[in-house]
Amino acid sequence: MIVKQYLMFILYSLCASVFKVAGTKSKARGILGQIPITQNVTVVEGAIANMTCRVDYNDNTSLQWSNPAQQTLFFGDKKALRDHRIELVRASSQELTIRINDVSLSDEGLYTCSLFTMPVRTTKAFLTVLGEHVHFGEVSIGVPGRPEITGFTKPAMEGDVVTLTCTTSGSKPAATIRWFRNDKEVQGTKEVNATGKSFTVRSSLQFQVDKRDDGVAYTCSVEHVSLSKPYMTTEVLEVHYAPHLEITHSLIIPQEGQYFKLECVSIGNPIPEPVEWSKDGGELPDIERMIVEGRELTITTLNKTDNGTYRCEASNHLGSSSAEYILFVYAKDFPGPTTDPNALGQHGPDHALIGGVVAVVVFITLCLIIVLGRYLARHKGTYLTHEAKGAEDAPDADTAIINAEGNHVHAEEKKEYFI
Repeated sequence: MIVKQYLMFILYSLCASVFKVAGTKSKARGILGQIPITQNVTVVEGAIANMTCRVDYNDNTSLQWSNPAQQTLFFGDKKALRDHRIELVRASSQELTIRINDVSLSDEGLYTCSLFTMPVRTTKAFLTVLGEHVHFGEVSIGVPGRPEITGFTKPAMEGDVVTLTCTTSGSKPAATIRWFRNDKEVQGTKEVNATGKSFTVRSSLQFQVDKRDDGVAYTCSVEHVSLSKPYMTTEVLEVHYAPHLEITHSLIIPQEGQYFKLECVSIGNPIPEPVEWSKDGGELPDIERMIVEGRELTITTLNKTDNGTYRCEASNHLGSSSAEYILFVYAKDFPGPTTDPNALGQHGPDHALIGGVVAVVVFITLCLIIVLGRYLARHKGTYLTHEAKGAEDAPDADTAIINAEGNHVHAEEKKEYFI
């Protein structure tokens, strides 16, 4: 009897343990099955986004979708937010799927699916919206907009400080802007601002312009992961500056009877004009042989009377400039130097004459110095010393002086020479 009761107790305990383990497994399976499952979604701006939330196990508890602002969109099959773009696709105990039509950049963000158990269980899904800027076929999937350069008003004046700003908007992630001066890259300052769900990127260059910037092309290049090649836009600078003049000539050695041309080469913007020619501070003396055509002065037949200083002048609204050329006409049979003898204030014969005169002067000066030196050396002064007139034989100083006064006979023997 005791054995029978003991066996019944063991059997009862085993059954209780089995039911307890089974209940624990079932409860754990239910808890795991009640965790919502979602997926991130990526769509193009203007397209349709389907947001789905599922659970493997649900004991008739409702599912809910909320937007990034934590506004409830649907609670089960009940619509909570008045937005005609949001529709219900499917609602059951294990799934809640909604549709967002005509997606905009502002729809991007973190959406939340909630299962109202105790405690509430939630899972999040991120909706990514690509900006509508670049077109491939019929689908718009690019990010940055076309760049635009602002801040430059043509023309700029030499010395002005210019700021060029390149802007591209609608990119996500933020685009990269690079600057080029002609073909060389230069560094600008970058500014990135969030505008809604996208970014506006600006980059600026600031510099002082001079005549070297006239006609220079500044290019803004926009790069982004969605672009196969960068977007580019270019601004060509126009800089006004005061003129600078130079005179070029057609002959290295102008000789009598030759045809000779001078050209006034001007650099300036606007182009400096008209060009005025003059000779030795006055008008051209022989207008029949001296012909002016625009920037050129032509002398048809050179002669010695054409020697002198020729000057050209020109100006624009920023200033004026001038240049001079000294013309020396050589004889027809003159062999001439190997280089141009005509330059401002100088020519070949002057150098030769000065060199010859200097050489003669130096030679004469050296000869005079040598002759004078030899003459002085041979005619140095002499004198007689009292000590040389008997002082050696005198017993004392008084006697030596007395002897010196009358002893001139032997003076020549005691003469001292200083050379």
